[in-house]
Amino acid sequence: MSERLVIIGFGPVAASLIEGMLPAVLSGDCELTVLGGEQHAAYNRVLLAEVAIGAAKPEHLSMADESRLRAAGVDLRLGVAATGVDRARRVVHTGDGHLPYDRLVFATGARPVIPSLAGLNFDPHADTALPAGVLALRTLDDALQMQSLLRGGGRVLVLGGGILGLEAALAMASAGYEPVLVHHGPTPLGRVVDLDGGTLLMRQLEAAGVSVLSEVRATGIVKHQGRFSALATETHGPIPADALLLSTGVRARTELAEGCGLNAGSGIMVNEQLMADSSARIFAIGDCAQVAGQRPAGLLAPGWAQAGWLAQFLLTHPAPHPAGPAPDLSSIPGPEAHGGDILMLKGQGLELTAAGTVQVGLFQDPDQQVTVYADPTSGQYLKIVSRDRVPTGFLALGLPRTGAELALNFERGTALPADPALLLRLDAPFEDSQASAAGAEDQLCRCSGATYGQVSDAIEAGCDTVAAVGESCRAGTGCGGCRDRIEEMLKLLPASSR
Repeated sequence: MSERLVIIGFGPVAASLIEGMLPAVLSGDCELTVLGGEQHAAYNRVLLAEVAIGAAKPEHLSMADESRLRAAGVDLRLGVAATGVDRARRVVHTGDGHLPYDRLVFATGARPVIPSLAGLNFDPHADTALPAGVLALRTLDDALQMQSLLRGGGRVLVLGGGILGLEAALAMASAGYEPVLVHHGPTPLGRVVDLDGGTLLMRQLEAAGVSVLSEVRATGIVKHQGRFSALATETHGPIPADALLLSTGVRARTELAEGCGLNAGSGIMVNEQLMADSSARIFAIGDCAQVAGQRPAGLLAPGWAQAGWLAQFLLTHPAPHPAGPAPDLSSIPGPEAHGGDILMLKGQGLELTAAGTVQVGLFQDPDQQVTVYADPTSGQYLKIVSRDRVPTGFLALGLPRTGAELALNFERGTALPADPALLLRLDAPFEDSQASAAGAEDQLCRCSGATYGQVSDAIEAGCDTVAAVGESCRAGTGCGGCRDRIEEMLKLLPASSR
């Protein structure tokens, strides 16, 4: 008999799992039902800001071919949300009825954190209805709503100094709008930059067209005729604007799992094999999963790695018999983590790469070595923190090649040059040959986890565009930060091999 598999959620990670399960669906070994709360099939949330500013069309974000999946036999139920799970009867309840399952996968993702400001309905466990003019850029509908607001030529406040807020603000600035970034710390990206690097970052944001207001204590929103009109603050008084974009983090959607008795912390708690229960019937992947005690990474690469591993596991390990004992699967290695440590920001002439922590003073810890280089006039700043010459954290601003080299050092755990200042030559003119050659196993695309070797294989197999490479190995299909590198690799091909 075919196994009944139900996936709750239809984002990019769920789409990857579905692709991996297609052989079993086509052979009749698996009855696959997917519940998607949105009316849209899986799409790339990383590029929502591009839709909001009109630089990309909604269909360009698609990451799943709905008609092809249906034709293969996948039961896609878009706009249908799960309302509960009965683990004893192995049933998922929906507004339309109920679905029996043999195995169940939570791929519910995360929802935006709505700050507890006066005038906003704060609920950490539900999708909050926001007032007109207030939005959180998490769904395609949010992006389309923001696009309408921007076309009206209004002033937009971006609340939050994290990577998502900065990316949204830079995207708006690139399209000629005038966003204002409002955050509570002394500098944006306060968790990954030190004070000097953060100061230079603010200067570069301003040069890119993003106004920055720091150390703001927001208390609520002001509405006029039912619409947002200003952000109320203790420190700066009311800050007027036509719209407010909330970018204050995300929280895993765990309430459905908790409602059926599963444990949850920062995400649904699963072991290294992604199992949320002791019977090996329920799993969680992606932004909703807290794997072996680690917080959800919030990136595509780890989620895709989990989806690929889980598909292979489900294909090779049948569901346990209802009357039998749970199998002992503790000896099976779980999925490897990918790309969760490197932060990259690029746009409007601003290039930042960081990893680990650089919140260390020059003489704070004698066991750590700290190297700092600063040239504010040129917009360049470098700080490296290392132990036994192996980097434990770094920040490279305005030094893209140096940042790329340090990212390789950080990921590999390899030692820095005896004189770390030599790394600065990588961003000097005509010094490209100084960089260490990336190996086949080194990661090129931090969203998909695709390696240099996989991209080379795709090119050798006949892929002659970035889009074709993406279809082959997913490189370049996430944030787009690796597209320039793929273009360089394509140019290196002899014309006769294209």
